[in-house]
Amino acid sequence: MNTNIVKMSLRALIVLMGITMLAPGVLAAGDYDGWGKYMGSGIALGLAGLGAGISQGSIGSAAVGMLAEDGSKFGPALIFTALPESIVILGALPLFL
Repeated sequence: MNTNIVKMSLRALIVLMGITMLAPGVLAAGDYDGWGKYMGSGIALGLAGLGAGISQGSIGSAAVGMLAEDGSKFGPALIFTALPESIVILGALPLFL
């Protein structure tokens, strides 16, 4: 694995954790007429979509390689490619709550 990708991922994770830890304090400091819940659900959906897209890219390339070697494994390849989409569905759940 490329070390630059790992470093960039860890930096992004640290920044997102910092935002997550600071957001409740900022929202508790003042009355924002409920805009925080919309921003929170938007962040949840956006990050879920981003994570699903990243994971689906590597899973998709592996599935194509698997199908190139053995065409009878189309079913498992389709299932593994569709699994990350459930993350986006769970990320969209706060939009409706």
